[in-house]
Amino acid sequence: MQTLIVKTGRRTQLVDVTAQVQKVVASSGVAAGICYLYVPHTTAAITINECADPDVARDVEGALDRLIPTAGPFRHNEGNSDSHVKAVLVGASQIIHVEGGKLVLGRWQGVFFCEFDGPRDRRLLVKVEAGIQTRVYQLGTLPPPPCFL
Repeated sequence: MQTLIVKTGRRTQLVDVTAQVQKVVASSGVAAGICYLYVPHTTAAITINECADPDVARDVEGALDRLIPTAGPFRHNEGNSDSHVKAVLVGASQIIHVEGGKLVLGRWQGVFFCEFDGPRDRRLLVKVEAGIQTRVYQLGTLPPPPCFL
């Protein structure tokens, strides 16, 4: 497992970490398998979304800030309750298939570290495991489930 350090510059910020994660995958030597991503923080998260237009990340940041404003009412008294709620909604982990030594992402997809209580230096844990092969099927061409064979 490798740890990436992500430096954030704003309280709420989505940081594209796709290239850094892909470097970990490439250095692992795994041709086919799974890449596990985990954020060990209670006020940060990880997600996959469009990376071609940086306005999408800014839109997500703004939408989350509007949905869960900083000023509660909250019972937690540290001033970052909204950050905990946002982290729960987005999630602390992602799983991405690896094929040909590369992350299997859609054409416009990227991996985003989600900061909700920054700016800070954060950790992103990356584990790449070999041996799990994936197949991509077109709609309607899936083989029958094993129980029907």
